[in-house]
Amino acid sequence: MNDLTEKQKMLQGLEYFPSDKALQQDRANAKRLCQQFNQSDIDDRRGSRKVIKALFGHCAGAWIEPNFYCDYGYNITTGKNFYANHGLVILDAAPVTFGDDVMLAPGVLISTATHPLDAVKRNKGIETAKAINIGNSVWIGMGAKILEGVNIGDNAVIAAGAVVNKDVPANTLVAGVPAKVIKHLN
Repeated sequence: MNDLTEKQKMLQGLEYFPSDKALQQDRANAKRLCQQFNQSDIDDRRGSRKVIKALFGHCAGAWIEPNFYCDYGYNITTGKNFYANHGLVILDAAPVTFGDDVMLAPGVLISTATHPLDAVKRNKGIETAKAINIGNSVWIGMGAKILEGVNIGDNAVIAAGAVVNKDVPANTLVAGVPAKVIKHLN
């Protein structure tokens, strides 16, 4: 395992150092592309979409309102008809996968990254990341936070302000801090 680069460790969900020069360069590249996207002319949607396609690992179709921020970009995959309102932040040290017909309200935060509970490791700058998977036809409400390692099933609705730290079953509405199933949807 000592032969792995910090990027390989990150992508495998192992402890890694985000201060690694290659990872710093990857983040700087993503920040440049986010800056370019956020400063795009509002009438140049084609140019904006080109930047998102260059940034994301795979983008079947996305409409994202500025401002948008991410750490790497290459770990983000969207299905068809992805929509995100203003203020989306995705900390994508691990893969973040969106199905088709996903809609995000303003101010959504999605974070795959986490830090150790052990203070010695944390103070050394160690980090880990766990993938997030969001199914088809999911609606995520304003200001919701999706934490590392979460899977959200098809047709789920995440209420505004919810903090999702556990998997969400398909066809459910979750709300609260931490988010809990409020009702099952037809």
